[in-house]
Amino acid sequence: MKTQIIRSKDAAWQKLEVLKTNRNKRYRYFEFLVEGVRNLNEALRCGWAFSSLIYPAGTPLSDWAKDMLKRVPTEVNLELTPALMRELSEKEDTSELMAVVKMRPDDLSAIRPRNGKAPLVALFDRPSNKGNLGTILRTLDALGADGLILTGHGVDLYDPETVGASMGSFFRVPAVRVPRHDDLNAFFDGLRAEYGSLSVLGTTAHADKPLWECDLTRPTVFMIGCETDGLSEGLRPYCTELVTIPMDAGSSASSFNVACAATVMFYEAVRQRSISLRGDRT
Repeated sequence: MKTQIIRSKDAAWQKLEVLKTNRNKRYRYFEFLVEGVRNLNEALRCGWAFSSLIYPAGTPLSDWAKDMLKRVPTEVNLELTPALMRELSEKEDTSELMAVVKMRPDDLSAIRPRNGKAPLVALFDRPSNKGNLGTILRTLDALGADGLILTGHGVDLYDPETVGASMGSFFRVPAVRVPRHDDLNAFFDGLRAEYGSLSVLGTTAHADKPLWECDLTRPTVFMIGCETDGLSEGLRPYCTELVTIPMDAGSSASSFNVACAATVMFYEAVRQRSISLRGDRT
C-alpha cells in the first residue's frame, strides 16, 4: 500500500485541514474526514470507500489500527507527525487512526424499505445544529427507519461534528440531500404508486391532533422542521396532516428539542407497528 509522509503543513496537510473545516472544499473533493473507532468500523462494515487512512509516525498502534491499515483498501495512506495528528484530531486524547472517506451521490432510490415493511422515512428541513442532525441519524438507525431526506440550506451532512454525533449510524442510514421540491414530488408519488398510500406528517407545536391518534403502521414520512423556524411554508402543502406531541399543561417548555421530538415520533411508529405485527400473528 502506498504511503505518503507528511512532516509539514504542505499541500497534502492543507487538504486534510479543509476537509475538516471547509464545506465547499469537501464537496469539491467529494471526500470527508472521519474519526472514531465506531465510525471507522461502521464505514468499513457498510461498504463505504476509503481514500486514505491517517496515522501518527513513530507511535505504537493498537492491534485494531494495524489490522485496519492491513485490510482496508485505500488509494494512499498518510503518515503525519504526532504534532500534526494532534492538530487534526477533534479529541483530547488524540485518535491513533483517522480516515478520508468518499462521499456517496445523493440518490433517493437509496431510501428503500427493509424486509418488505411499510416505508418509514424522515425529512429534516434546514437543520441548524450538527449535533441534532447526527443524533437524529442515530435515532433513525436505532429504530429501524429507512432513511433521511435533507431539504433547504442547513448544516453540512458531512461535517465531522455531524458524523461524530451519529456514533457510527451515519454510515448505516441512507441520507440524501434534495435541493428541488420536484424531486420530492417524484419520490412521494413513487411510494404512493408502490404502496397504495402515503402519510406525510408535518410536526408542529400548534397542531391539535396528537401523534398517537395517527395510524403509523401505514407508509409514513415524518417532516421535521428547522429548530428555530419550524417547517418551511414551501413544504407544508406536501403534508397530508399536521400533528403534535402533546406536552404537560403545566410545563414551562414550549416545545421539544428537535432530536428528542424525532425520537418520540419514530418510537411511536415502531410501537404501533410492533403491536400490529403481534396482532397479525395471533
